Amino acid sequence: MVDLNSSRTLMIGIGNSGRSDDGLGWSFVEEVERTGEFKGPSILRYQLQVEDADLIKDYDTIVFVDSSEETLEGGHGWSEVFPANDFSFTTHQISPQVVLHLCEFIYKRRPKAFLMAISGKTWELDQGLSQVAEGNLRGALSKFQELTNPRLEEA
Repeated sequence: MVDLNSSRTLMIGIGNSGRSDDGLGWSFVEEVERTGEFKGPSILRYQLQVEDADLIKDYDTIVFVDSSEETLEGGHGWSEVFPANDFSFTTHQISPQVVLHLCEFIYKRRPKAFLMAISGKTWELDQGLSQVAEGNLRGALSKFQELTNPRLEEA
């Protein structure tokens, strides 16, 4: 089992709070920081970049948090992320899979990685989340709390 709540876990919130629901990743990280329940460091990014391979190399586990235009069951999705060499020089952003691939290729390190995707609805230039996104954020935070504080099963 992976310990998601350790100082060896890095949380990366991806998004832009100036584009309404695109700020879900940041809102998630800010709320986790506010509660003080997550013990690892966290950072905010507008988008992932090649340099992030260097950033993640010193951690055992990475949690990427990003908004999604997909309608996810329950408003959010939790999945493991695996390295993938699908880098393209024609894009201005890269995926968590590519960052992991670069980390493994350059530094010979492969941290465990997960993605918390949170469904959004509104993407225009605007501050604040839509009501739909707010509800989905609450669900994602609840799910993360379950993952970081598993209840002991009763015998």
